Amino acid sequence: MRIGELATATGVTTKTLRFYESQGLLAEPGRTTAGYRDYPDAAIGRVAFIRQAQTAGLTLAQIAQILAVRDDGHPPCGHVAELVEHRLDEVTRRLDELERTRAELLALRQRLSTLDPDDCHDDAICAAIPAVPPSSDH
Repeated sequence: MRIGELATATGVTTKTLRFYESQGLLAEPGRTTAGYRDYPDAAIGRVAFIRQAQTAGLTLAQIAQILAVRDDGHPPCGHVAELVEHRLDEVTRRLDELERTRAELLALRQRLSTLDPDDCHDDAICAAIPAVPPSSDH
């Protein structure tokens, strides 16, 4: 099937398909006598897998690793399990960071709601955000 047909069948753009090809996620397809890309039907499932893995939060590099294991004739489930655990750890750390940021923003919003702009002094950038130098715990 031609690239436009594959794009339509998978819901991605032809540019995305060319990118996947350039990154080794899709094998370079054969060409028709007119020089058009000629993808096998199996490319639909491969692109669907790539998209679903991205939706699950895996990076293209991680997806490439999974595909390489499968292309070598091995089931990649063990590798996928390791990647998922690693990604879950990253997401958990990021959520913790975001929760701390949220708490800081809520506190800042509270300070700002009661702040009189006349309380901002020339030596302070913004009274709601105190300029506290970092501690030197060396």
